[in-house]
Amino acid sequence: MLVLAFDTATPAVTAALHDGERVLAESTTIDARRHGELLAPTIERVLAESGASLRDVTAVVAGSGPGPYTGLRVGLMTAQGLSTTLGVPSYGVCTLDAVAFGSGLAEPFLVATDARRKEVFWGRYADMRTRAEGPFVNRPAEVPVEGLPIVGAGAALYPEMLGNGGDVPPYPSAGALAALAAERLAEGAPLDPPRPIYLRRPDAVVPGAPKRVTA
Repeated sequence: MLVLAFDTATPAVTAALHDGERVLAESTTIDARRHGELLAPTIERVLAESGASLRDVTAVVAGSGPGPYTGLRVGLMTAQGLSTTLGVPSYGVCTLDAVAFGSGLAEPFLVATDARRKEVFWGRYADMRTRAEGPFVNRPAEVPVEGLPIVGAGAALYPEMLGNGGDVPPYPSAGALAALAAERLAEGAPLDPPRPIYLRRPDAVVPGAPKRVTA
């Protein structure tokens, strides 16, 4: 098994290789505006560091969001393209699941990431592997915190409403994403196809018919 995983659903452009037992290489750059420019070099970097080639990859995994459309589609389109080129399966894993897995928490908690527009994407977890509810999108004050720990960038952005995220990294790690996917593949658990998780209607709409002008 050699899993190539990457995520572009947040400002973190992150990629990693996992051999079924450990992360062989991982690289992350924080830049919310250059997903398309940074992903390919990031993939090349982790391949070079691990001494592997694309032809060695047996599965491709992309973070499927939720996240802003522009960044999210970069990772998912790349996963679909590599799957076709290499002849290997591709999968999508919820980005919030990657943040949760990277937290290492064994008790109930929430994951919250930046959804922009003064909102957060969030989900409730029973532990680092088990999403109990979500994902949802809400204003921070509408998230039912109920005293639970919160991890992810949302906690850092809105500490007065969501509390402090502690020492857990705010963005998804491709190493955690790859490890979670490799674990599920080894167990024979089903994985979703690489399709985006959208929680909002698109901003762009089809124009309506022009109004009639009367004299």
